[in-house]
Amino acid sequence: MKNIEEELRYAIRDIQNFPKEGVIFKDITPIMTNPVLSNDVVDAMYHKYKTKGIDAVAGIESRGFLFGYPLAMRLNVPFVLIRKKGKLPYDKISHDYDLEYGSATIEIHTDALKTGDRVLIHDDLLATGGSAEAAGVLVEKSGAIVYGFDFLVSIDFLKGANKLIKFSNKITSLVAY
Repeated sequence: MKNIEEELRYAIRDIQNFPKEGVIFKDITPIMTNPVLSNDVVDAMYHKYKTKGIDAVAGIESRGFLFGYPLAMRLNVPFVLIRKKGKLPYDKISHDYDLEYGSATIEIHTDALKTGDRVLIHDDLLATGGSAEAAGVLVEKSGAIVYGFDFLVSIDFLKGANKLIKFSNKITSLVAY
């Protein structure tokens, strides 16, 4: 198998001062233009989780859908949408949480998970951990269990994993900065 971390480091570009001064944004869009690399990403995630007994993959809107859904298909398990407030049409469970510059609400359908389901939460990037932490609370509110968290990229110096350890010690990424 190819060294996926090396390939991702080469593909992901840094955008200086986005979305604000002093921030270096990790742009994953070049991965999307490379179908071979995109398939390698899904393969790497699949091999990591294929024997773990995961019952569902939950993706955080919206970039968590990009690789979370193909991973769920490869694992042959349901893909669950975790969306911003007002985006899901059916009965919902909601969770409010604080962001760096305000607050947000995320939601999940009431019938998306079953009690006791082991859920892998996926997103593109782990930074401060606020969105992933909120997703963990939402999964638990639904009666399911957080198996772990999976990210394409983690920005380790921001220590976002510290917010997630209370749900699971299984916190992985394909590339860390």
